[in-house]
Amino acid sequence: MTFPPLQEQLSVLMRGVLEIVPQEELAKKIQKSIDTGIPLRIKLGVDPTAPDVHFGHTVVMRKLRQFQDFGHQVVLIVGDYTAMIGDPSGRNKTRPRLSHEQVMENAKEYQEQFFKIVKREQTEIRYNGDWFSKMPFDKVTELMGSITIAQMLERKDFQTRYAEGQPISLHEFVYPLMQAYDSIVIKSDVELGGTDQKFNVLRGRELQIREGQDPQIGLFMPILLGTDGEQKMSKSLGNYVGVNESPDVMFHKVYNIADSLVQSWSELLTVKNDFSKDILVAKRELALDIVAQYYGTDAAQAAAEREKAIHSGNELPSDTPEIKLAAGSYGVLDLLVSIGAFASKGEARRMIQNSGVKIGGNIVADANAQLTVDKEMIVQVGKRKFYKVFT
Repeated sequence: MTFPPLQEQLSVLMRGVLEIVPQEELAKKIQKSIDTGIPLRIKLGVDPTAPDVHFGHTVVMRKLRQFQDFGHQVVLIVGDYTAMIGDPSGRNKTRPRLSHEQVMENAKEYQEQFFKIVKREQTEIRYNGDWFSKMPFDKVTELMGSITIAQMLERKDFQTRYAEGQPISLHEFVYPLMQAYDSIVIKSDVELGGTDQKFNVLRGRELQIREGQDPQIGLFMPILLGTDGEQKMSKSLGNYVGVNESPDVMFHKVYNIADSLVQSWSELLTVKNDFSKDILVAKRELALDIVAQYYGTDAAQAAAEREKAIHSGNELPSDTPEIKLAAGSYGVLDLLVSIGAFASKGEARRMIQNSGVKIGGNIVADANAQLTVDKEMIVQVGKRKFYKVFT
């Protein structure tokens, strides 16, 4: 097999990468694949504890696709066994354990979304239950003997939980070793992950050395901040964009991200480098680019037109929540909290004081105002949140 030149590959593969461990070995591995005609085996392990994929997950997937575009082989490890334990990385408590049936159902939906980005024909899918379900107990104890408790407690998440008296179950200590053992089974050359996976990925490298294998390289991508620009993208926080969302919803969410995110999202979610210096134009270009990746140019343009109509007040976002309330008189603060626009009256009051709330198209100026709810009304909070209230 013929591969592109080393520097051509590195110029793309290094884009957006936060850290490579050890960095000097990546070029050597790529050059070896060029010389031998043998593609690198690029590992990604996923525990399908939930079926939904959002843009935060796609940062690593996009890097996998770049490796594939240069001719390399992706190996997707579906953690049907590790998912039943749950990765303790970044957790302040033990994860609830899932059944194997739950994990397998999630895995099916996850793969459908995964292959919107990664090429199916250049992906080898392996389930780690194929080897862990057959592993004898003496092999388990041998695996556990490859690391000490002191090494495990070097992890910040374990340190924090131990210092705070939070329980740490022994099965959580096994998790990094299981992820590491996956690398031995598939003979991984490069393992991708977010920065929160560094401890686990490096354990794989150590085990490969013990087994006499050529050790994998850890390639770590940044954690994508959510649409609020403050916290890691998460469905539970509501600051996510899902890959299965409609073109209109996807465009709306991207167009309305925090201004501070435009540069990082452009780098991690597109291949463009020339977005406009005007922030609103840049957001539009970014939203068009991303939606076109999933749905094509025509759908992206149609979504842009709908977004324009939303901002002019002629249309509502297609994902606008609809809340039914009993007819009657409401204090405006009570109303805003009741529909879920704010968690507290204090938050609602501050937004009103900043002229950030509209009801029926009119700015709410008095936080103590009373409103009569007897027909449909539209509540707008800031530029991007809309609520349809009806009785």
